Order: sequence, then structure tokens, then C-alpha cells
Amino acid sequence: MNATAPNGSPVSRETALRIAMAARTLPGVNVAAFVHALGERLGLPVTDEKLARMTVADLKAMLQGDEIVDPGIEGSVLKSAVRYLWGEGLADDAPAPDADAPQGEGALTVAVASNSAEQLDGHFGSCNRFLIYRVAEDGIWLTGVRATLEADGAEDRNAARAELLAGCQLVYVQSIGGPAAAKVVRVGVHPVKFPAGGAAREVLKQLQSVLNSPPPWLARALGKEARSLARFVPAAEAEA
Repeated sequence: MNATAPNGSPVSRETALRIAMAARTLPGVNVAAFVHALGERLGLPVTDEKLARMTVADLKAMLQGDEIVDPGIEGSVLKSAVRYLWGEGLADDAPAPDADAPQGEGALTVAVASNSAEQLDGHFGSCNRFLIYRVAEDGIWLTGVRATLEADGAEDRNAARAELLAGCQLVYVQSIGGPAAAKVVRVGVHPVKFPAGGAAREVLKQLQSVLNSPPPWLARALGKEARSLARFVPAAEAEA
């Protein structure tokens, strides 16, 4: 299966994954700019074989020459990026959705920013995927996994990532910037910062525990009236 790099050059899915993972390792790097710089240095099309010849010295010279990153970037970070370009550490540990997820109303659809297995361990703008859960009072089920790789090739990657959250009411992330959060809210999703991270289902159990008596913001997401506000509704109005 082939993909298209931001500069229009066709690359294999494996090559695109190597480049995306390397770019995410480097602080402040734009994937499109990174692909363009690789294309200029290695020649088009960029292939796995060409990436395998990259060295730490090559990468450092390329990044500094194109002013993509701070010249003081740590050597250990460059080494990690080069290993990704070589194809190391790319094993896909994405979990499989639960086969017994029930359908019906009264549940939330929640996205979780993740880089590994069923962990909440990702930032909105750099996570490898969004895990999609159905959270109800009687259970938590993984219903889907949405990879972010192709969104990173978009002109507005944060908007493209926000579009991946279609159908969700909430997205849990370790961090998210203000402009990105605004784009998430624009598509009808409420971002929830959870810096500590952890096992996704354990984090969502905290959410599950308040579904019976949700705070106002969560009640709106569920389409319910918040119980904390019910006492302010006149009796006649409540019975109408």
C-alpha cells in the first residue's frame, strides 16, 4: 500500500511510517518540512534503502542546514530519530477492538491519545493513534483505533487530527496546545488534559464513576440534565 508524502512524492507506507516516527522524535519538527529536506538530501523518491544509509551526522547536518531544529539538539534524540529512519522500533502494538461492544444510547464515545498498546501516553499533536472507547455505566469497551500517520501529511495537521475524532464527545490527552484545542472544540469534541497518563481503561474508570451524576459539562456531552442543577428547576417545569 502506497502513501503520498507532503511534497507529492509517492512513498511506501513503511517509508512514510519511518519518516513520521523520526520527525515526532525531534522537538518542534514539522513533518512536511522534514520530508522535503530528506527528499533534497537523498533524492526522490525517498525509499527505505536510502533512509537506511542515513547517519546521525547526516541528519544533524540536514536539520541544521535547513534550520528545522535547534542546533543544540541532544545527540541521543538524533540517534533515536535515525533508528526510526532505519526501520527499527516500528513494531505495531495497536490493540484489537473488543468484539463484544454493545450498541445503544446513554454512553460516551471517548478518544484517547496513545503511542503504545492501551496507554494514555500521547500528546494531541504527536501521538501515533487515537484509541476509541465506548464508556457506559456498565462497562468500557475499545471500539476502534484511528492512526494519525496520514493526518500528519496534511497542510493543517491539527485540523486533520481533529477530524479523526469525528463521532467522539471527549478526547483524553497528556497535553494539547491552545490553537489545537480550539480546533478540537470546533468539531464538537471536548479535550481533557490528563498529564499523568496511564492505562487507558483505568483512567476512563474515573470518568465512568461520574456518569450516574455527571457535572454540567459532562451532562451536556451525554445529552442529560446535570443532577447538580436539577434542584434549581421549578417543580411545575420539571413535571411538564
